Amino acid sequence: MGKANQIYVLDTNVLLQDPYAIYQFQPHEVVIPAVVLEEVDSKKRNMDEIGRNARLIAKMVDQLRDGGKLHQGVVLDRGGVFRVELNHRSFKHLKDRFAEMTNDNRIIAVALNLQKEENEKANGCEVVLVSKDALVRVKADAFDLRTEDFLNDRVIETDKGYDGFETCYVDQEVIDQFYKSGQVSVTMLPDRSFFPNQFVVLKDHVQPSSSALGKVDLLGHSIKPLVGEHEQVWGIRPRNAQQKMALELLLRTDLPLVTMIGKAGTGKTLLALAAGLLQTEDLHLYKKLVVARPVVPLGKDIGYLPGEKEEKLKPWMQPIYDNLEFLFDTKKPGELDRILAGMSSIQVEALTYIRGRSIPDQFIIIDEAQNLTKHEVKTILTRVGERSKIVLMGDPAQIDHPYLDEYTNGLTYAVETFKKEALSGHVRLIKGERSALAQLAADLL
Repeated sequence: MGKANQIYVLDTNVLLQDPYAIYQFQPHEVVIPAVVLEEVDSKKRNMDEIGRNARLIAKMVDQLRDGGKLHQGVVLDRGGVFRVELNHRSFKHLKDRFAEMTNDNRIIAVALNLQKEENEKANGCEVVLVSKDALVRVKADAFDLRTEDFLNDRVIETDKGYDGFETCYVDQEVIDQFYKSGQVSVTMLPDRSFFPNQFVVLKDHVQPSSSALGKVDLLGHSIKPLVGEHEQVWGIRPRNAQQKMALELLLRTDLPLVTMIGKAGTGKTLLALAAGLLQTEDLHLYKKLVVARPVVPLGKDIGYLPGEKEEKLKPWMQPIYDNLEFLFDTKKPGELDRILAGMSSIQVEALTYIRGRSIPDQFIIIDEAQNLTKHEVKTILTRVGERSKIVLMGDPAQIDHPYLDEYTNGLTYAVETFKKEALSGHVRLIKGERSALAQLAADLL
């Protein structure tokens, strides 16, 4: 068995986020404390993504037993060693600072005791505790343990994700040609590269008030005007440049996937619903408008809640109903329910009820998509049928899922994966349009 120069102790949340994490540390040694296996075991009956990952971990660890005794360590196919740590559970070095024997503290104790043992060796290894829990890393740091976040599942390497638009400062001649000929070549913007369907704001670098808004064509060769200046869509008018971009994407029939990111109050849900109603009810481009959002907390299926299905859904779907009331201009209590009852083409559902179905000829809106894992987004997108359009939207800065963050969630995954594809479009909405107070609160709080 080869000698590793580092020992990585993995926290439970790393495995539940990515079961294949044990293979990401070659050629080093990977150690799983026994308490981690106990925590994984407690999750395997969950009927959600966490439960699925827990069952996968159990299967993978069981298969590794073919290579030898897990507590002694087995060599992985691509190098490195995997070991389940049954010893080094002593609390002696922790009890002065963290007396309570929580599972987190047990994991820290294993890493700390391993490090002390390695320090006594002439050529001992460095022990690294890998956890997605910031507080575990903070507590471990108090004992001079090296800690790391697990970044292999990050969709983006930096804090800056894809916005879907770019501002370019150019000579006035470029803007004049854009308006005169209806397009400009991307070669007129040297040192710039664009994705298909990306929006471009052209500004005169001498007089920035002179500008033009265009979009990159499907091939990424030229910048063309938007299809139309959408004055009104079901009574909704775009109030800023990003909302114009969003409506352009939402109303294009050649883009089966649209992603939108933005803080609360930027108009994501209202714009998507207005565009969906126009194309479903007025233009009859789709047979049905389906609006869904994950039931949060995701750890509990909606069946745990009291009452009938409609009663259970109401609290979670209320933001959707609020926007529908605005679009239908309802004044009286119960009026929206009567309207929706008479319009079978509009369906408001919890995401639990649409996963696993084949969905043809429908305009599908998935709200709060930042609470979906990468696997869940894949599951949904692979169910989209012929002639359907799906809109994924949310705010990656507001994650309710315990094992996701701004850089690993399904919405960010979809944005970054599809940004090079001609059949999708994306925009980040920036400006809040609810009120001056709402915008200030979104920025400050």
